[in-house]
Amino acid sequence: MGCTSSSRGHGTVVRQRVPLKRLGIARYDKAKWRDGDEVAFIADRVASGRGYRRNEQTQTVSLIEAPPVVAAAHGLPEGAEVYARARLVKEGDQPTHSLTSYYRPEHVEGTRLVDPTPGPAGRGGGFRVLYDAGYEIDHMKEELFARAPTPEEMKLLQLPPGEPVVELHRTTYTASGTVVEFAIGVHAASRFAWEYDFKVPDSAKDKKGQ
Repeated sequence: MGCTSSSRGHGTVVRQRVPLKRLGIARYDKAKWRDGDEVAFIADRVASGRGYRRNEQTQTVSLIEAPPVVAAAHGLPEGAEVYARARLVKEGDQPTHSLTSYYRPEHVEGTRLVDPTPGPAGRGGGFRVLYDAGYEIDHMKEELFARAPTPEEMKLLQLPPGEPVVELHRTTYTASGTVVEFAIGVHAASRFAWEYDFKVPDSAKDKKGQ
C-alpha cells in the first residue's frame, strides 16, 4: 500500500510507502561486481527485496567538454574532453534517480562504457569494465547535497510539487590516487533511505602502531 500525490500532467499517483535502500559501503563490495554480476544500484534492489529488469536503466553516451566541477575532479585543464555516460534509472515505470558518470577518454575508449545500449555495461557493470582495463577501484569519496529540483529534474523524475532531491557527487580512485570516475546523481528524496554501515576508525590507535 502507498500514499497518493497529485501533480500537473500526471494526475493522482500512488507513491511507494517503503523507499528503496540506498546502501553505503556495502553497495561497492568487490565480490558483487568483480566476482559476480551485481552492479551498485542492483545491490540496492536486492537489499530492498526488489527486482530489476534491464529496461529500467536507459542511457546516453557522449564526448563533451568537461564542466568545471568535472574537470576539477579529474584534475583536467579547462576545455578538456570527457565521456559523459548519463543514465536514468527506474523501478518499473517510476524514475528513482539519474546518474551521470564522467570518464577520461584514455581510460574508457573502446570499452563497454561508451556503448549506449540500455542497461548496465555488462557483467559487473562499469567498475568491472575499469577493472578489466587495468584500473581497479580502491577508494571513493561521496558528497551529498539536499536541494530543490530544477523544472527539468521535476519532469524527468516525475516529482510531485515540493519534493526535494538529493544530489550525489562520487569520486572514484585507484590505489595510486588516479581518478577513474566522477559521477553526479540526482535522487528523488522520498524514494530512497540512505544506509551506512562501517567500521569506526581510530586514528590515534593507528598512529601508535606506526
